[in-house]
Amino acid sequence: MRNVPGERMTVRGIELYVERAGAGETCVLFESGAGAGRTLWDPVVSRLGDAVRTVTYDRAGRGRSARVQPPQSIEEMAATLAALIEALAPRRLILVGHSMGGLIVRRAAEHLVPQPIGVVLVDPTPEAAPFYADWAATAAKTDRILAVQQSLARWRPVMRVLTGSYGRMFPADTYETMLREDFTPAGIACTRSEFDAFATGIGAFRDNPPQPPRGEVVVISALRANRLHARHHDTIREYQRRFADRVNGRFEDADSEHIVPAECPDQVAAAVLRMAGAPERAV
Repeated sequence: MRNVPGERMTVRGIELYVERAGAGETCVLFESGAGAGRTLWDPVVSRLGDAVRTVTYDRAGRGRSARVQPPQSIEEMAATLAALIEALAPRRLILVGHSMGGLIVRRAAEHLVPQPIGVVLVDPTPEAAPFYADWAATAAKTDRILAVQQSLARWRPVMRVLTGSYGRMFPADTYETMLREDFTPAGIACTRSEFDAFATGIGAFRDNPPQPPRGEVVVISALRANRLHARHHDTIREYQRRFADRVNGRFEDADSEHIVPAECPDQVAAAVLRMAGAPERAV
C-alpha cells in the first residue's frame, strides 16, 4: 500500500490534494501531463531524498482533488498552479512538467515573483509543431478511444490488462493507486476533459505562447516513440530541440518512450539536482 502523507490546500476556490517531502531551501514542484496525477512522479521523488523539497499534487478533478464544473482550461490550470505556488511561497523554485504539463508550467511561470531558478521539461508538448494547427480529427479519435476505456474501467481486471505497461513501469504500490484513482470511470472522465482542454486551447496557446523562462531550462526528449506519438515522433523531437535552442536550454535524449518519469527517473532527478546545486545521489 502506498502510504504517503498529504494535505488539502484551497487555492482559487479549489481544494487540491498536495503531497510534500524532502528538505532544503529549493522547492521542486511537479506538473503531470494529461491523464496523470501526483503518482506519476513517485519514481523521481524517491530518488531526490532530502536534497530538495518536493511538491506533487492532483489537478482539479483528478485523484484526491475536488471536482470543478466546468472543467478547467489550460490557462485555468496554469492559473491554479501559479496560485498554489504563491500559497507555498518557496524561496527557490524549480518547476518540472511532463507532456502537457510543460505547457502549464511555462504559462504559470510567466508572472511568478520571484521567477523560478529553472524549469525541467520532460518530453514536453511542443505547441509550435505544425500538426497541432489541425488537431481536431486526432482529438476526436482520442476521445472515442477514451470513451470506450471509460466504459470498460468499471471492471478493474480489464483495466489491469489495458494498463499493464504502467504496472511494469511503476512500483507496485504506485500502480495500485493509479488503478484506484486514475484508471476508473471518474479518472478517465477527467482525462477526457484534460484532452479536450488541450484540443480547444492549443490554438490560442500557439498564437500567444508564454514568454521564455528566465531561469535555466532543461528539455528531456524521449528517444523512442509510443503508439500514440509514433506518427509525429520525429517532428515532436525536432520542435522540442528548437525550443531548447531558442531559450538557450540544455537538450537531453532519454532512452525511453513518453512516460520518461517512470522509465528514466534517474535522469530527471539528476537534472533537478544539477539545477538546484545539490549533489547527485547514488541509487
